[in-house]
Amino acid sequence: MVDALGVAVVGFGWMGRVHTQAYARVRHHYPQLALRPELVTVAEEVPGRAEEAADRFGFASTTRDWREVAADPRVRAVSITAPNFLHREIGVAMAEAGKHIWIEKPVGLGADDARAVADAVAGAGVQGTVGFNYRNAPAVEAARELIASGDIGTVTHVRIRLFSDYAAHPEGALTWRYERERGGSGVLGDLASHGVDLARFLLGDIASLTADTAVFVPERARPSGATAGHSRAAGGELGPVENEDYVSCLLRFASGARGVLEACRVSVGEQNNYGFEVHGTEGAVFWDFRRMNELGVSRGTGYQDQPVSTVHVGPGHGEFGAFQPGAANAMGYDDLKVIEAYRFLRSVAEGVPYGAGLADAVHSAVALDAMARSAESGAWVAL
Repeated sequence: MVDALGVAVVGFGWMGRVHTQAYARVRHHYPQLALRPELVTVAEEVPGRAEEAADRFGFASTTRDWREVAADPRVRAVSITAPNFLHREIGVAMAEAGKHIWIEKPVGLGADDARAVADAVAGAGVQGTVGFNYRNAPAVEAARELIASGDIGTVTHVRIRLFSDYAAHPEGALTWRYERERGGSGVLGDLASHGVDLARFLLGDIASLTADTAVFVPERARPSGATAGHSRAAGGELGPVENEDYVSCLLRFASGARGVLEACRVSVGEQNNYGFEVHGTEGAVFWDFRRMNELGVSRGTGYQDQPVSTVHVGPGHGEFGAFQPGAANAMGYDDLKVIEAYRFLRSVAEGVPYGAGLADAVHSAVALDAMARSAESGAWVAL
C-alpha cells in the first residue's frame, strides 16, 4: 500500500516550480516508491503568486506566511526554495515542527547557518535533503565510479568550471542576490557551492584552499516591484553590488590531488557552461553539463597520445533507467530534480538518508567561507 505524504513548498520562484513539478512526476518514474506526495500548501509572500501556483499545479491551499506551514498538521515534508537569508529560520522551524525538509543550497548565508539547520534536522530526527542537483546526473555518478575503481589511475588534478551569463547584463536588477544581508555571498553560494560539492563527490575531502574574487558589475538599478528570476531594472536608482561576480580557487585534497575551481555569473557568451576534467596517472574523465549524458574517457597505458572516447550513459548508469530505455536518449535538468525528489522521499519512507544531505551542505559552506577569508587575506586556508 502506498501512503500519502502531505508536502508544502515555501517560496515559489523558478526553483519552487521545479520542486513542484518534481513531486508531480516522481511516481511516474519511480512507481515502487512507498510514498505518494500530495501538494497541500504553497507559501509565497509576493501577492498573487501562491494563488497562481495553486491554480496551475493543484495545491489545496495557499498562504503568504511560511509559519502557517510549520503549524499545519497536514504537512509532513517541506521544500524550502525561498531566498538564502530565510533558509536558516525556515529550515530550523520546519525541522523543529517535525517536518522533513528538502532545502536548496547554499542553506543560508554561511557555515553557521548550514550547521544550525543540520543540527535542527538531527535533533528532530527528520530527514534533510539538499539541492546539489548536478551530482545526480548519471554521467557524474558514472565518473565517480570510474575514478573510485582506479580506471584512470591515481587522480592528480581536477578542473571544475561554472560559467554563466545570467548576471552579465548591466541592466540586471539589484535584487536580494546581490546584497550581503539577504544573499550572503554572490557567485560563491550560487555556483561555486555546486563546484565544491562536485569536487568532494568525485575526489573526497578538501584539505586547504586559496581563492581570489572580483566584482565586475559594481552597480545595478533597484527594482520598482517584485522580481522573479533575473529581471531587468533599467533607469532605476543605482545601488552597489555587495558580493562577488567571480571566484577562482586552488584546491588541495586530502588525497594529495590538486584542483582548480572557477565560477562566474557575468561571463558574456557562456550559458550554463558547467563541467569538470579529472586527470589521473593513467587517464582522464571529462563532463560538460550541456552534453549532460556524455562522458569523455581516456584510459589505458599509452600515456602519450592516448585517445579520448565518448561514452553515452545508459540504463546501467545511476538513475538513467528510470527515465530512458537505452543509451544516448537524452535526459534534462528537470530530471535531475526528479531524482532528487525520489531520494528525498525514499529517505522519508525508509528513515535512511539518500543523496546529498545537510552534512554535504555544511562541508560546502565551510569551503565557501574559507574562500571568502582567503580572498580577503591572500593566504591559504585549511579546512
